[in-house]
Amino acid sequence: MTAQTPLAAPTFGIVGLGSVGEALLFALHAAGHRVVGIDTDIAVLDRVGRRLKAAGDTDAPEPVLTHDSDLLRGTDLVVEAVPEDRAVKTEALRRIVEVCPPGTPLITTTASVPLARLAIASRRPADLAGLRLFTPPSAGSPAEPVHTPLTSAETAAALELLLDAAGLTAVEVGTQPAADATALVLGLFNRAAALHDEGYVPHHAIDTAMRLGCGLPAGPLETLDLIGLDTAHAALTDLWQRTGDSSFAPAQVLARMIDDGHLGRKTGRGFYTYDETGTPLPEHTGTPDETTARPVHRVGVLGSGAMARGIAEVTAVAGHPTVLVARGADRAREALEAVAGSLTRSVRRGKVTPATRDEALAALRGTADLAALADCDLVIEAVAEDPDVKREMFTTLGEVCAPGTVLATTTSSLSVAACAEASGRPADVVGLHFFNPAPVMRLVEIAHAPGTDPATFATARAFCRGLRKTAVECPDRTGFIVNSLLFPYLGAALALLDRPGADDRVIERTDAAVQHGFGYPMGPFALLDTIGLDVSLAIQNRLYERFPTPDYLPSQALSELVAADLLGRKNRRGLRTASLPAR
Repeated sequence: MTAQTPLAAPTFGIVGLGSVGEALLFALHAAGHRVVGIDTDIAVLDRVGRRLKAAGDTDAPEPVLTHDSDLLRGTDLVVEAVPEDRAVKTEALRRIVEVCPPGTPLITTTASVPLARLAIASRRPADLAGLRLFTPPSAGSPAEPVHTPLTSAETAAALELLLDAAGLTAVEVGTQPAADATALVLGLFNRAAALHDEGYVPHHAIDTAMRLGCGLPAGPLETLDLIGLDTAHAALTDLWQRTGDSSFAPAQVLARMIDDGHLGRKTGRGFYTYDETGTPLPEHTGTPDETTARPVHRVGVLGSGAMARGIAEVTAVAGHPTVLVARGADRAREALEAVAGSLTRSVRRGKVTPATRDEALAALRGTADLAALADCDLVIEAVAEDPDVKREMFTTLGEVCAPGTVLATTTSSLSVAACAEASGRPADVVGLHFFNPAPVMRLVEIAHAPGTDPATFATARAFCRGLRKTAVECPDRTGFIVNSLLFPYLGAALALLDRPGADDRVIERTDAAVQHGFGYPMGPFALLDTIGLDVSLAIQNRLYERFPTPDYLPSQALSELVAADLLGRKNRRGLRTASLPAR
């Protein structure tokens, strides 16, 4: 640091007040630091000034907002946060070194321009270090400090001071893993934008489904707004040009929104609308009409696997008398024992009370007799994800169940309409895609086929609300929302294994980069193990049958893993099973 200001109270300069620069300015200002913000766009300076005023008074000195880079003279550390372009960054850094004396630490937020090249171009390589940000920063968000061999010890120490001052969490990821993780996540975001553009479901449905279904810290469209649609479009375009991978071709909706000046949070309008402080305005989605919903008292669950057991546990805990129908008496007994074990573990963790466990077990019974479903108000099919098996089951349900009984399938990769047709009573059939483990996951995708009666759909929606689940509605389509977005992302991760010169540790390093950089609960390889490699392959195949494009092409590596009986967590043999707890 320079000697102009005491180390304990540095003044920070920020050049470029786009999504990243503005976020850093607010973080440093909120922590009580003096900040000089530089931007050549008067509209940007005006926007940041209005947001500072709308945010209210703090004890910190009011930031200086200006287009005059000469005011950086006297700052103790300068962050360059201009757009991701080598020429633009080089010009910004050279202007900074003209103003700031030697020894002033310079921090670049470059994500794709090589740090060493910028260090050389700046003409002050000892003063330059990098701050790798995966999304615009906020308190506690991850950031990776990056040095070159030329970075001085003083600059490295100043970078640590910046991390602490802005309240960021230092992570160690690495250049190639960070690039891989960013490409995977940007591809996911791009597909989400394209899905929204198709009119399949609204933007908030996509974000809710991905947050709750995959545990993401924010939905993909929310995050695009935060990053800036112009920034994301530029990054996707760069990836597309460098790789030739059409999955990175920016969704057309991004270009249209950019042309309209809707760049996301920074302009107050993107997929969402924001107030003067940059806070999203409430979405007025309306209240679903449940006046036609029929009461659901008794519930049937058809199947005895993990999903069937989890659903039966959820319905019994919610107070519904529940019958689980398995292929044989032994399977039914084993399923009930598994539910009892799960509930006992939940008691130990403090998730349910002993009384709730006992009441749930009293409400649950198992049998191999399909006739036991005759007096149920709602029956949930959770058998093998095989179209012939499901059609056979729905033919039987159509014959066994009373008129008006809601018949639900848990499929996410097969046709709800095909099940409805097999039942002979399509008005009663709906998709209820629970997520595994059902007692833990809050999301249910409710899918309606063309023949689904509105009263059936309303009944399913009210039922999910009674289970304290969040329901996201969508039309019948292979993969619904979550799997149609998730599996191209997982397939792209598997494709890294075939990259020429692939790192021997690409699996664990990519997972770590996605976790630590973007805050996802697990990386793509660990997630594949958790889902089950055989299940994942089956879903890939179904998606490719419906959407025969490169995005959905089944992975050869995944086929070979399954052929070798490497199924993931379920049999403790997979991609990352050694690092995952047993079920």
